[in-house]
Amino acid sequence: MSNRWKAWIIVLLLPLLGGCSAVRLSYGQGPLLAYWWLDSQVAFTAEQAPQVRSALVDWFTWHRSTQLPDYAQALGELAAAAAGPVSPGQVCQQIEAWQRRAERAVDRAVPAAAEQVRSMTLEQIQHIERRQADRQKELVADHQQADLAERQKAALARSVDRFESIYGSLDDAQRQLLAAALATSPFDAERWLTERRLRTAEVLRSLRQWQAEQADSATVQAGLRRLAAETLRSPRADYRAYSQRLLTANCNLVAQLHNSTSAAQRQRAAAKLQGWQADLRALADSR
Repeated sequence: MSNRWKAWIIVLLLPLLGGCSAVRLSYGQGPLLAYWWLDSQVAFTAEQAPQVRSALVDWFTWHRSTQLPDYAQALGELAAAAAGPVSPGQVCQQIEAWQRRAERAVDRAVPAAAEQVRSMTLEQIQHIERRQADRQKELVADHQQADLAERQKAALARSVDRFESIYGSLDDAQRQLLAAALATSPFDAERWLTERRLRTAEVLRSLRQWQAEQADSATVQAGLRRLAAETLRSPRADYRAYSQRLLTANCNLVAQLHNSTSAAQRQRAAAKLQGWQADLRALADSR
């Protein structure tokens, strides 16, 4: 499945962090963890490293004070909604709302990111290219197994894990529901991976152009915003149409699965959401 559908149960809800203390610890170490990841992708120079660290601290300070309260309120609303049925339209509305939150967060990072991009060397751009090639190979291995049955089994396992991270154990009927939805899903791994390769190629082309032209900050900022927008809305019309079909199917699936859950599963989902809400409030208040 495409990553876009995860907004209701994964991306939006701070998944894979475990319990409440893990959420607070992970976010509290956000600048350091973000630096480690970025450094693994770019390989910062001794001159760049302190600037990147400072920019990350500034971004997390802004995010903690201005965005976490909104996230906490939204999680509380989701927790309340989890007690009842949901419609596909409601799921899609949530995805769109969280995408707008992500866009605000990215937009805030653009000015500082542009300054680091302007200082990149050709060697660093080549390093990014190698890391992206490695990541593409990993995604192919995960989503394009040669054996169709293995591919379907892996897709089902991913979906079950995602839903169970919110609702707890799924019963046989719910697993069958997921399997049937995946069998008819418009998700096309080859198309998704091709689109990802095209986006990566455009990023690398832009980085090389800005480096060669010694582009000014305004040019790089505009380019970064364009590239970020294209991750949500492809410049290719056929892929935009495909993405919309996939989004519709995934909103239907999430609504179906939620509406099949028991009272106990919904209570578990609400409790998890409320726990994350409490975490974010505590983090916002600790600034």
